[in-house]
Amino acid sequence: MDRNLIFALAGGLVAGFLAGYAVAGGFSSPEATPVPMNAAPVALAPSLGGGMPTAGAMPSGPTLPTAEAQARISRAEAAVLADPKNHDAWISLGNDYFDIHQAQKSVDAYSKALAIQPNDPNVLTDQGVMYRELRKFDQAVANFQKASKLDPTHVQSLFNLGVVYSSDLNKPDEAAKAWNRVITLAPNSEQAGQARQMLSALVK
Repeated sequence: MDRNLIFALAGGLVAGFLAGYAVAGGFSSPEATPVPMNAAPVALAPSLGGGMPTAGAMPSGPTLPTAEAQARISRAEAAVLADPKNHDAWISLGNDYFDIHQAQKSVDAYSKALAIQPNDPNVLTDQGVMYRELRKFDQAVANFQKASKLDPTHVQSLFNLGVVYSSDLNKPDEAAKAWNRVITLAPNSEQAGQARQMLSALVK
């Protein structure tokens, strides 16, 4: 799937992508470029899947799916219609809507998956990315906090939490706490490298 990691952060994020997981392809992390507070928006990364937008501004709205993406969406919609308890199909549907920035539809599909298996930090993280795209920042924070509580080593949710605190909620101290935890938990990870860059940008 095209979205190996992403959650687009707009509205003057501190810098960089939010981190996440790719449902089928494993975790990969986006590159981040430090951006001062109140600078142009940048992008976040998801946990399960979701498209990987380029660094820079948050998508302005939904995009038209490619023929391949529409085919995947149609298959997933048929699967959940036939079996509303099909957890994996709901995630697949959420991921495909994530890729084309259909944020509300993605949130709704992830909600169906979470109703079946409520304690999945990866789904919570990707849904949090979509909440952020809907500018529901408090809900995004709640998702990332829950994901981190369920899995204290879940660096993607912590990284994303720092981005929203820094850029959307103007809470640099909380952002710093989240990013320092990323560095402590996974000091050699790409997220830790991005966190160090963003911590540096916070103090400038």
